[in-house]
Order: sequence, then C-alpha cells, then structure tokens
Amino acid sequence: MSILNNVIGTQAVDEICSRVKKLGYTTSGRIRLYGEELEVVSEPFFEAEGIAVQVKSRKNPEVRVVRLPSTVVQTANRNHAA
Repeated sequence: MSILNNVIGTQAVDEICSRVKKLGYTTSGRIRLYGEELEVVSEPFFEAEGIAVQVKSRKNPEVRVVRLPSTVVQTANRNHAA
C-alpha cells in the first residue's frame, strides 16, 4: 500500500497536490530529483498511486512524467499539520 493510500482517507488528492506545489514542485520550478536537474512543466497530479509531475531536462528535452518520492508527499502533509 502506498503512502498516498494511507493519506487519501483523510485528505483529498487536490489538497495534497496543492501542498506539494508549495514545496516548489510546480510549473517553471527547477528541482533536483533522482540525480538529475529537472524543469517542472506541469502542476502536480495523481498517477499510479502517487503524485507526479511532467518534467524535462537539458540532457533530455522531451517531456516525461516523473513520480515524486513518497517523502515529498509526507513532507507536504507534515508541513500542513505543523
């Protein structure tokens, strides 16, 4: 069972995505994820039991979907609860 499944019972996916955006995972944001510098080209969205964003990089300018680590979702929820 994914982290998102544990959280989804008490919070809407839209709410979680909104919190993830506040962490910088949003359009025109630059993030370092999985050892690569990425440009986020979409808002966060629900996909495959997790939260994902569309990204591109200098090495690969083709837009692709990257699922965010569960720690990002946990951090978003922890920051909201604080």
